[in-house]
Amino acid sequence: MRRLAIGGISLSAAGFIALVVSEGWIDVASPPVQGDRPTAGFGSTYHIDGTPVKAGDKLTPVQALQTAQSHISKDEQRFRDSLPGVEMTQAEYDNYIDWVYQYGIGRWLDSPMRFSLINGNHAIACDALLLPQYQTVAGYDCSTPGNKRCYGVYTRNLKRHKTCLDAQEKTDD
Repeated sequence: MRRLAIGGISLSAAGFIALVVSEGWIDVASPPVQGDRPTAGFGSTYHIDGTPVKAGDKLTPVQALQTAQSHISKDEQRFRDSLPGVEMTQAEYDNYIDWVYQYGIGRWLDSPMRFSLINGNHAIACDALLLPQYQTVAGYDCSTPGNKRCYGVYTRNLKRHKTCLDAQEKTDD
């Protein structure tokens, strides 16, 4: 796999499908885990018009897909702008956009992943996906074995880390 300038990459269809599957579907907004903000559809915390999702808001499947796509397209431009001169494979790009969708562009801008990528340290960026600050929700450690509160947060990060490392092995650098 070749790395390409990220200015010419966007979230792939496979990446979008993986993202919405990982987020899961909910038609009536509620907090996905204790202590989190209400989400609707496929993990959306904001409607297309920018208003926050409130508990009890409803989305149809089509509205949910449109909302997720709108949110992602806004964040993608900020994501690309945050990585001047960085090249990535499609798999890396999709993986980090999935992270940005879950944690937000604001956290991305200050993340060690971003700084590692800018410095050309792709493998170090992968390892930063598993830092403790990305394993908690409302102060609770989601990596606690057997927890039913937020274990999916932890397993999703493990999957991202593996995907990221696999992309490093397949890169033609």
